[in-house]
This record gives sequence, structure tokens and C-alpha cells, in this order.
Amino acid sequence: MESLADLIFGLSLSIGSIALIANSPLSSGEINSHILAFIFSFLILITAWIIYTTQMSVLPLETRVTTYLNVALLLLVALVPYLLNSVELVNGSLSPAQASALRDYSSTLFALDLTGVLIILALFAHVISMEEKTLVAPDIARSFRAGRNMVIISAFLMLISILPVFWQWTLFGEPLRLYIWYVPLIFFWVGRALRPDNPPDDLSSERR
Repeated sequence: MESLADLIFGLSLSIGSIALIANSPLSSGEINSHILAFIFSFLILITAWIIYTTQMSVLPLETRVTTYLNVALLLLVALVPYLLNSVELVNGSLSPAQASALRDYSSTLFALDLTGVLIILALFAHVISMEEKTLVAPDIARSFRAGRNMVIISAFLMLISILPVFWQWTLFGEPLRLYIWYVPLIFFWVGRALRPDNPPDDLSSERR
């Protein structure tokens, strides 16, 4: 399952790049926009992969529920580049109103997709953090609980971003919904920078 997960995460990153290559830019502004879109897609996928691989180093994979959740997670991850590119790359033959409506719909689906990814990651962290499961030492369990809570908050933010008002309100010409998507990334990377690392070897050695 972990090998399949690595493959799907890798393919999702590649698909996002190929989709941008297939759409030749017409201006320097489009080049910059495409680069930013790819960076965002890359950060979303690599962040999810880091969280996922950390959890899978502890979480047993043999349970039926875990297997189903893994399958659902990988399906949602595989959809990330398609939905995000649908927000960024709109058919030039559409009118501005049609393009905005299509981007609104695509961005709503993307927000729901990422909400699903975050909820599943939060469920994995919850299982690991349950001390009665004795999967990790108590101090590491507390770390997973803190991570779970942060992922739940991120999922809630992604979910409320689908409200129409966040598409109608704009900042620097872009819907506010798109800016909300950066919040989970900020939570993760700032939190990772501030907390001490637990090397995988240490994490594995402290399993019970």
C-alpha cells in the first residue's frame, strides 16, 4: 500500500506539470501564473505525502478500515492536479462570466477534495494518538493529537471556503477562496519549523 501511495503521489505531481506544459502560455503573466499554480499543487501534494508517510510508519495497515481509508485517500490525491488545473486553466473561448462560473465550480470541488484528504489524515492521526492503542510512546501520542487538531482546523477552513461569498469577494483580483487554501500549508510548515523533529528511527523505536 505504501509503495502504491508513493506511486500515486509521484504521478499526481507529474500530471500537474504535464498539464501546464500542454497549455502554451500567451504572455509572461500566464507563465508566472502557471508557475505559481504548479508550486501550490506541489506544496499541497508534498505536504500530504509527508504527513501520510509519517503516519504510515506507525499505523498498522492490516485492518479493513485502514485499507478502505487508504484507497479513498489515494483517490482524492489523484484528483488534486486535475481539479486544481481546472481552476487555473480555463478554455479561452469561454466568456468571462462562463470562465468565472467554471472556475467557481472547479474550485468548490477542489476544496471538497482537499477537505476529504485532510479528514482522512486526521482520522489516521487520531488512531495513532489514542493511548490505549499503545502504538507510540505517550509524548509522541500527544504530538499526533496536536497534529490531528491542526489538520481538523485546516479541514474546517477548506470546507467553509466553498461558501459562495469567498468566491465573490476578491483580493488583488483573485477570489478570497484561493487565499484561504494557503492557510493549511502555513499551519503545517510553520508548525514543522517550530517543533523539534522526531526522526523516523526514533519514532519506530518507541512503538509499543
